[in-house]
Amino acid sequence: MRVSTKALDGSGADVQEDQLRRYCAGAGHVLASVHRDEGVSGTVPFDQRTGLALAMAEVVSGATGALVVVNLDRLSRSLGGQEAALAYVWRAGRSVFTTSGEVLRDDPEDPMRTAMRQMMGVFAELERAMIVKRMRAGRAHKKAAGGFIGGTVPYGFKCMDGDLVPHPIEQQALEHMFRLRAAGWSLREIGVALADRGHLPRSGGNWHPKVIASVIRNADVSH
Repeated sequence: MRVSTKALDGSGADVQEDQLRRYCAGAGHVLASVHRDEGVSGTVPFDQRTGLALAMAEVVSGATGALVVVNLDRLSRSLGGQEAALAYVWRAGRSVFTTSGEVLRDDPEDPMRTAMRQMMGVFAELERAMIVKRMRAGRAHKKAAGGFIGGTVPYGFKCMDGDLVPHPIEQQALEHMFRLRAAGWSLREIGVALADRGHLPRSGGNWHPKVIASVIRNADVSH
């Protein structure tokens, strides 16, 4: 099983495992082992995915006779990745199944077989590209509207429902930083003064001059 995130659309790892178990039982296959890649992109090569690499090793070594996935885009979201995984298993004389049945090897007498399989791979690749495009467009729209698009939350703010909102206590610390800096205090002196007022860095401990300089610079840019 492979899921990029904790899916809520019915494609989660638990759902996939249930589908695979029911398929194996109905087809008379003996399920030898179960492997998961959770939180793993479909673009990651199969030899860099712990779950799939273990499954492939079992199949190729002969410990099991076949690899079973819900559909081929669980192997990879790219056509090249799918074809590489299939070729790897087939070279070992083993088989690949989806819950729709066996993925038949290429046959020079039946070129449509290869074409149809690869067309499905192209559509899986296209679907991922469209998802990425929508995500980029959403981030761009949110950024243009002044929303938070991810990354480290600037000091003085907190993230609520995807938006940056002022953090009252940290805003007080920021005001104190700016006031003391404008008065000519050194960064080290500012750090001591902040600690005396109970304003500590998010990581705890003491204020480092470089951290204070970064906080002031980022706050100045954000405003």
